[in-house]
Amino acid sequence: MSAVHSPLQAQVVQWQVEPGAAVQAGDLLVILEAMKMEHEVRAAFAGRLGEVFFTAGELVESGALLARIEPMGATA
Repeated sequence: MSAVHSPLQAQVVQWQVEPGAAVQAGDLLVILEAMKMEHEVRAAFAGRLGEVFFTAGELVESGALLARIEPMGATA
């Protein structure tokens, strides 16, 4: 599993992928907002989006664990 971390302190705007969905490297996972600017967090590699730890509207700290990406062969 690989961790997806927040690059900055922000508010979660919207998840673009549901847990359990397959993602490719570069796919948009979640949109964050900080100082009235949107920031896109993208998948670093292909896999399946696992557990998501924050929902839309929640505030996250810089470096916070947002979600995990499981390798495609892993069981959910």
